[in-house]
Formats: sequence, structure tokens, C-alpha cells
Amino acid sequence: MWKTSFEVIVIGAGHAGCEAALAASRMGRETLLITMRLGDIARMPCNPAIGGLAKGQLVREVDALGGEMGLAVDETGIQFRMLNRAKGPAVWSPRAQADKKAYHRRMLAAIERQSGLTLLEAEATAVLTAPRRTSSERDMPAPGAEAGHVSRVDGVEISSGARFSAGKVILALGTFPNGLMHIGEESFPGGREGEPPSCRLADQIASLGIERGRLKTGTPARLAKETIDFSRCTEQPGDSEPAPFSFRTARLETKQIPCYITYTNERTHEVIRRNLDRSPLYAGRIKGIGPRYCPSIEDKVVRFSDRERHQIFLEPEGRESLEIYVNGLSTSLPRDVQEAMIRTIPGLEEARVVRHGYAIEYDYYPPHQIYPTLESRRIAGLYFAGQVNGTSGYEEAAAQGIMAGINAALSIRGRRPFVLGRHEGYIGVLIDDLVTKEIDEPYRMFTSRAEHRLLPLEQSLPGVVQRQEREQRV
Repeated sequence: MWKTSFEVIVIGAGHAGCEAALAASRMGRETLLITMRLGDIARMPCNPAIGGLAKGQLVREVDALGGEMGLAVDETGIQFRMLNRAKGPAVWSPRAQADKKAYHRRMLAAIERQSGLTLLEAEATAVLTAPRRTSSERDMPAPGAEAGHVSRVDGVEISSGARFSAGKVILALGTFPNGLMHIGEESFPGGREGEPPSCRLADQIASLGIERGRLKTGTPARLAKETIDFSRCTEQPGDSEPAPFSFRTARLETKQIPCYITYTNERTHEVIRRNLDRSPLYAGRIKGIGPRYCPSIEDKVVRFSDRERHQIFLEPEGRESLEIYVNGLSTSLPRDVQEAMIRTIPGLEEARVVRHGYAIEYDYYPPHQIYPTLESRRIAGLYFAGQVNGTSGYEEAAAQGIMAGINAALSIRGRRPFVLGRHEGYIGVLIDDLVTKEIDEPYRMFTSRAEHRLLPLEQSLPGVVQRQEREQRV
């Protein structure tokens, strides 16, 4: 008989949802993970890469907490590089290009073999709630939560009408809530390319009194590998002695694949400027706010009009993949303009577009509505993780996912919540920023956000505690 009662339900199986579900089930909680398509678990709809400035540190912290992302990329990476080597070790940041299909298979395998974790392919359409529990019941609220919670989670309903009960629900919806995609003059509903949005659930969450806003992100075109003249580009190899992400990986044994660098030029910029009136961004059709630190190419050409060129990275999407990701050329310009623009770039003169770039607008839920545990201030037992909190990036999502899963499991057991301080890790900085600062654009983690990053371990609070413990043992 199909099980309908769980302790934790996670909606969404992207990078936040996978880590949340694995964390909760590994802590002994019966967990249900709901996703619209099993084939899209841990999908990389944008750049198939993990890590980068501060993001690599987040992955290692997720790994230290028992998460899966570091192990998965160590096993499926096709190029590994340590960024910022010219600077001090405090800001060295690991980054890896991943085989996107292999990464999906690796994460799916981890989920399928995890005891206490049930996987369901379905569309979640409603979060069920009930009157708030009395203080005599076991669930331990976050500090200050008792007065704010007007109701509690009771489960989830899916599109078939079936209901699943649970005292904890984690929303890891990515860009799916009321997702609207844009390519030039075309606008159409979608959570990602080829996938429908989540509209019924998004509107139902808002009906519970949860405030929502609108953000925007985008992706570049993918090109057919065999149509690129790499001899006109600069090769970018991986590190000769690659460093693993996971503390559980003894050594990386992988044959690395090179990436390549090329540049836009004045001809590229002229094509873009000539067609700005056809851009949904500049024609006013996009209402959501985009990321300042990862702008579209049309935004870069307008904002940095004095720049003669912009760097473009040509990155393979997998060992056997025939698609190349054009990092740095994110755009929502019309298809014909994208093709004309691409063919002005050295090495790409004969390039064939496999998939065009697009922008996507989606609902998010401003994170001033959650506690540092990622639990809602309004509805007890409801947690938010990933892009629904206004962040960007697989790594930020995974960090929030594992923290939401840990805290949901702890709350069920009546244990005190697990909250990292800004002095303890980049995850602490990330969540503190989200909860205490106003989010007016997709949030991205940087090493500069961590004011304690330059302190030697012995001078940091964890270092002081470790030193005191050693002295006591002596």
C-alpha cells in the first residue's frame, strides 16, 4: 500500500531539494521528495559547473555537514581549477566544470539508495495547513516563532488530488513559481527550457499570506561543438594537480577536458545596440530584477559602453556532449539576433546554435519572512530553500537545502535549531544576509561578504575554542 504519511516533505529536486531531502532522511526522518520530472533531478539548466569565488567554499561547507554536492562533482567533474591562486589562501576558491548528465545520474543514484527517502514524480499544487499547535506539543519552534506562527504545516496535495501528511514541508521550487520565459518578442510560461512552470502552487502559497516578489535570470545559447574553430581561441586547461571538493575524496583520478576563451568585439556590440528595441529587457516586457553580477550581454554592452570587448568562455557540457556552453553571453535577444551576434566572435563565425538563450522571470519569497533556520515566520514547519529565497547559484541553493533539512529534522526531535554564525562559515554569512538584509536582486555569494575570512583559524572563535580544548587536554 502506498505510504501517505511522512515526517518531512521536500517539494523540488534541484540542488536545494536534493540536499534537504538527503539531510532529513540521513537524520532518521521519513522523507518524501516530490519532483515534476525524475529526469530533471539535480539538473544544471545554466552553466554545468560547481564552485567559484566563495561558491567553492560553500560546497566544502556543505560537504563538511555531510552533504552530497562535493562528492558528486568530484566523481563527475571534467575540469578542475583553483581560482584566485595569485591571492592569499583565504580567498582561494575551487571550481569544476561538470558533466551535466553524469552529475544528474550520480545525484539520482544517491537519492534512490538512501533509506528513509521516498521519491515521487508529481506536481505539488498546495501546502496544507492547520491551526497552530499548542505549546505542549513536541515540535520546538525557532526562537521567537511561537508568537508569529498563525498556523502550521499539515502536508501537501498533488495535482491528482492525493494528499500526503507531514509536520515539516521544505519548498525548494527554483525558478518554477509562475515562471515566464522570454526570447526576443516571444514570452511563454515555463520553469526552465522544456518544462512547465508551477503556477497553482505559487498562487496557493501566496494565499497563505506569504509575501512574494519577482526576479529574473537568464542563460546563453548552446553551440554545436563541431562547428567551432577552437584554433582561434585560447585554451584554458585544468590544474595539473586538481584539488577535490569533498573532504571524503582522497584523490581525483580524472582525465580533464580543456575550456577555451574568446572575446566579443565592436561588431558584436553593434549588432546588439542595433537590436535593443527587440530585447524584452529594454522593451519593458521583463519586470523582474536581474542579477547585477551576472548581467546579460546586452546589459553589459549598455552599462559598460566604454569596453571594447567582453571575455567569453567556451565550456563543454559533458565528456560525450556535443554542446558547448557560451559563458558570458547570457541573452534574451531574438533568435536571429543571437545567431548574428555569435558569428561576429572569433572562432564562432561558423557556429551552429543548438539551443538559444533565454531570460526567465519567476516568483520568489523575500527572506525577511523566515528565521535563520529557514523556517517561515508565519507558518510553523514550512521551510524555504534555494532560489525561492532570492538567491542565485547551485551552491547557494545546496547550502540552504542542507540547512533546511537539518533544522526540519532537529525540530521533529525537539532539538535546538542549528544556526551558523557569520564568524563560523560562508553558510552563516549567506543565511544571515538573507534574513537581515533587503534582497533587491538575485543574491550571489562572494568572499568579500565574509568579514571574518582573513582571520587565521587560531584568532577566529572556532580557533579559540579548539585551542582552549587542546590546552585543557594537556
